[in-house]
Amino acid sequence: MNKLLPTSTAGSLPKPSWLAQPETLWSPWKLQGEELIEGKQDALRVVLHDQQSSGIDIVSDGEQTRQHFVTTFIENLGGVDFEQRETVRIRDRYDASVPTVVGAVSRQRPVFVEDAKFLRAQTDRPIKWALPGPMTMIDTLYDNHYKSREKLAWEFAKILNQEAKELEAAGVDIIQFDEPAFNVFFDEVNDWGIAALEKAAEGLKCETAVHICYGYGIKANTDWKKSLGAEWRQYESVFPKLQKSTIDMISLECQHSRVPMDLIELLRGKKVMVGAIDVATDTIETPEEVAEILRKALQFVDADKLYPCTNCGMAPLSRSVARGKLTALSAGAAIVRSEISR
Repeated sequence: MNKLLPTSTAGSLPKPSWLAQPETLWSPWKLQGEELIEGKQDALRVVLHDQQSSGIDIVSDGEQTRQHFVTTFIENLGGVDFEQRETVRIRDRYDASVPTVVGAVSRQRPVFVEDAKFLRAQTDRPIKWALPGPMTMIDTLYDNHYKSREKLAWEFAKILNQEAKELEAAGVDIIQFDEPAFNVFFDEVNDWGIAALEKAAEGLKCETAVHICYGYGIKANTDWKKSLGAEWRQYESVFPKLQKSTIDMISLECQHSRVPMDLIELLRGKKVMVGAIDVATDTIETPEEVAEILRKALQFVDADKLYPCTNCGMAPLSRSVARGKLTALSAGAAIVRSEISR
């Protein structure tokens, strides 16, 4: 878009209390059948209003129609048995009971396309839609069929590409692939992970993005962050190859993190979504705190390529806190925007 420093969110936003349990990650639905369909659409309207009234320039669905940012997509695929479950280590951080790949994976129907059409009909603002990335998808399953992380990721990439092309046709302006696994499996990322990501984005005419963060503000993630030392340099392992990739935008975590800001220099030439809102705390940033992160980032990314954003999704937060953080993000971006324009 033409606006300087356009703001957006990284992913999820809190669900209304009548749809799912508030401040709870991956909470089950409170509605069923036609009421659930209507409730999801009402929730889309609510989060759209919250974003627009807070001054967010590039809006999203806030993941209101999905329980989980990965498994809701996988639930709609063939070849995965959700009854046959195994315990696996998620991103080398915590154990989880996950479904099993029992046969060739396939996309039997569009997953989010109707939701995207509905959101598109509600607003004239640019829309960003998030999909799970291939590597993060395979890290959320037990594979009893392909017996190869690379092969399964490649199959998921082809499926994601089918969905992404239909989302683009539905009017989505930016398609974002969420790849928190890129901060963990560095050798695989460089060997085949980025190639799989590019396959997922192949042929798209809309803008493409990859979101790489340090995770939701849940205990497993915050404990992991405490083990990373004084500097978090994980991005250093993958940014050089991403800079050469076909992906247009890179989304990263900066606010209250220990990421050296100069790592953004490794992405020079790409558009960068700079996470300026901490999602692991209920404390609402001041506009000046947001502005300070953006000023630091501007040393390493051109102003016309900087997109102020949140660190990660905000589903576990209260709606009032999330709205406050969105407003702070917009206000902080406005401060820096005015400074650049002087």
